[in-house]
Amino acid sequence: MVALTTKGRATRQRIIEGAAAYLRADEPAGVTLDDIRAITGTSKSQIFHYFPDGKEELFLAVARHEADRVLDDQQPHLGALTSWPAWERWRDSVVARYRAQGRHCPLGALMAQVGSTPGAREVTSALLNQWQAHIRKGICDMQAAGLIRAGLDADRVAAAFIAGIQGGVLVLMSTGSVTHLEAAVDTLVDHLRG
Repeated sequence: MVALTTKGRATRQRIIEGAAAYLRADEPAGVTLDDIRAITGTSKSQIFHYFPDGKEELFLAVARHEADRVLDDQQPHLGALTSWPAWERWRDSVVARYRAQGRHCPLGALMAQVGSTPGAREVTSALLNQWQAHIRKGICDMQAAGLIRAGLDADRVAAAFIAGIQGGVLVLMSTGSVTHLEAAVDTLVDHLRG
């Protein structure tokens, strides 16, 4: 990508945020660049200036933006898992985010649009790795404080949290209920306390 001016970066970000808000609100099938142009008030030349590879490049940028939101929505709790009340606050923030989101998963919708391209895999992999690293750090911090047994495999339990959350989200998308998500996170927190 060409180096952008401050105004150019702001315009590019406005396009990403506008497209994200549109996709988040409606999860429309078959979104076109003309749809994005209309909702962001940009010209075709601007779209291709900031996203030369077109729709896929734009949607990958939106997917990165949405992936960042997944982690940002859990802060400051996710970055401060150093006490049992902190774990409860984080748990509540995760459940609240997905309860508010309901059956609609904007990141999932975007990833469906860009398919299994290397860029899509990179976005998903980076999100899951960052998320797991935060949880692993929280477990290790609690182990260092003597609040979680030292022999517990922090990386394995952190991976189980990610799998449990994502499984709960899939059930939520099918049923509209957060019950399974809550059960997965609560069971894993209870395992940590054990």
